[in-house]
Amino acid sequence: MRELHFNLFLHGCGHHQAAWRHPASAVEQLTDITYYERLAQTAEAGLFDAVFFADGQSVGAPSAGPLWSLEPLTTLAAMARNTTRIGLISTVSTTFHSPFHVARMLASLDHISHGRIGWNVVTSMFDAEAQNHSMDGMPPSDKRYAQAAEFIDVVTALWDSWADDAVLADRNGLFADPTKLYPVDHVGEHFQVAGPLNISRGPQGRPVLFQAGASKAGRNLAARYAEGIYAVAYDQTQGQEYYADLKTRIAGQGRNPATVAIMPGLVTYLGSTEAEARAQQAEIDQLLPATQSLAQLSTFLGQDCSDWDLDMPVPDLPPPAEFAGPQGRYATILRIIETERPTVRQLLGRLAAGGGHCTMVGTPEQVADAIECWFSTGAADGFNLMPPLLPGAIEEFIDRVVPILQRRGLYRTAYTASTLRGHLGLERPSV
Repeated sequence: MRELHFNLFLHGCGHHQAAWRHPASAVEQLTDITYYERLAQTAEAGLFDAVFFADGQSVGAPSAGPLWSLEPLTTLAAMARNTTRIGLISTVSTTFHSPFHVARMLASLDHISHGRIGWNVVTSMFDAEAQNHSMDGMPPSDKRYAQAAEFIDVVTALWDSWADDAVLADRNGLFADPTKLYPVDHVGEHFQVAGPLNISRGPQGRPVLFQAGASKAGRNLAARYAEGIYAVAYDQTQGQEYYADLKTRIAGQGRNPATVAIMPGLVTYLGSTEAEARAQQAEIDQLLPATQSLAQLSTFLGQDCSDWDLDMPVPDLPPPAEFAGPQGRYATILRIIETERPTVRQLLGRLAAGGGHCTMVGTPEQVADAIECWFSTGAADGFNLMPPLLPGAIEEFIDRVVPILQRRGLYRTAYTASTLRGHLGLERPSV
């Protein structure tokens, strides 16, 4: 029977831009590994598939609040030692790393975690990131995605460069059977890698590949490689459109679309009544500094919004074809404007938590109803949860929404697998 998939998207004090200002925030703990370990343990108690870190390669605007803190792969290594079942996923950029290094790090983490590692493949997006890696700016999109495809092919070949039974550990003979180690000998447009990898094959064979394709190139990359997909969907209709498109593209690659979980981002505010939930949302929205919010909006829209009148309608924006930045977020903002006709001030509040991802506000029953509706109508296979405030919002979701979904038979009541592949119902690739 088909069941929901949930990831916990870990991000600072929470996904609301003003979360760090809240009296209940954990802002003083952002470089304390025990903070992240506790969050992973909470998600594990909620039987989630995984926790997930995004990552960036530049500092952003530090005065606006925390963006990145501990390096995620290092952090996951520690978290793996203090959890037993939950998957551990991190973003790693194909623009700023080498395939051999990434293959080795992720294979090592798969061993350390006993088979719970996933890799969210990104090409990165901002010139400020490139300028920290001896580059003047980001390469063009088509070049980044061509490099990403070759990068994934090389990493996969490196993971497959040891047969499952290559290690003999025969104290009177060979440590490994040399006939079961395979050179890669890759010579491509972007990379030259001899191989094999210098660590044996991990418990999952290969760590699970995730992608968050929004543009046409991103969707094609996701359809070709991804075993789990993160999505931006403002409403159910947009979720259904994205879901149908990706499932079609996956089938077009000769893959089974039923095996690839599509998980839109989801922000939730819960209350005993809908009014109480909306009051919680308003409470944290009131902590939002307008100047910093306009700066974030400027980043999203690729233009200066600093002089926009907060209480006037959002000015006309260029069509997507004329926008050079990340297409998925831009399309979401255009949809919010078209649907809600907000003032600038209202748009800032709407984007403050999750930047335009689906937001559900209401009682636990109302939120469970909405989740079930998305799940049953072809809009999602589950959700990448983006709590506006950590740890409180995720604890409340697990305590109040998860039991409802379990009673409805939509969500597991116990782990039945010990690896991330197992949680997602994926087969282990063999060599």
